[in-house]
Amino acid sequence: MKNLKISSLLLLALISFSSCSDDEGTPELINEEEVITTVTVTLVPQTGSTVTLTSRDLDGDGPDAPVRTVSGNLQAGMQYSGSIVLQNETVSPAEVINEEIEEEADEHQFFYQVTGGLDAAAVYADEENDYLTNGSTNPVGLSFTMQAGAASTGQFTVTLRHEPNKDAEGVSEGNLSNAGGETDVAQTFDLTIE
Repeated sequence: MKNLKISSLLLLALISFSSCSDDEGTPELINEEEVITTVTVTLVPQTGSTVTLTSRDLDGDGPDAPVRTVSGNLQAGMQYSGSIVLQNETVSPAEVINEEIEEEADEHQFFYQVTGGLDAAAVYADEENDYLTNGSTNPVGLSFTMQAGAASTGQFTVTLRHEPNKDAEGVSEGNLSNAGGETDVAQTFDLTIE
């Protein structure tokens, strides 16, 4: 009887070990989302003073709201060369996220929205090397041009989407409504054109 119990336990152990799957095979690659605490938009005019827009949110999803600053007003009728720098300031030294976005340009796109009566328009000044199936270019948006119109006030929103549908209608021209994907960051700045 004692041998039967031992044999039964050994058989049960053998079945338990042999029924385990091989979960330790090739690990699944996980592309972690970027941690973005700081968005800096620099607008360089053809003549005059550079305007810098900064949003800093060091606690991420914590209780503190982002701190947004705008260094000055835009000049009516002026064209600006725009650029964006994204940083993770939770590490020291701060990590610049732009390189990741450039490396994964086919998976990222910035969108620029002007609302609230602001007379301005932004146009992409960079693109990824791939072309979309509809024949248009594949914009990224780390650099852009902004044309300031007449004196006005309103909002300028910068949105970075991860894995947008770049083939969707209007997306390569900056139409966010058809883009899909996930928002990595979205910041809105109050601007004045004088």
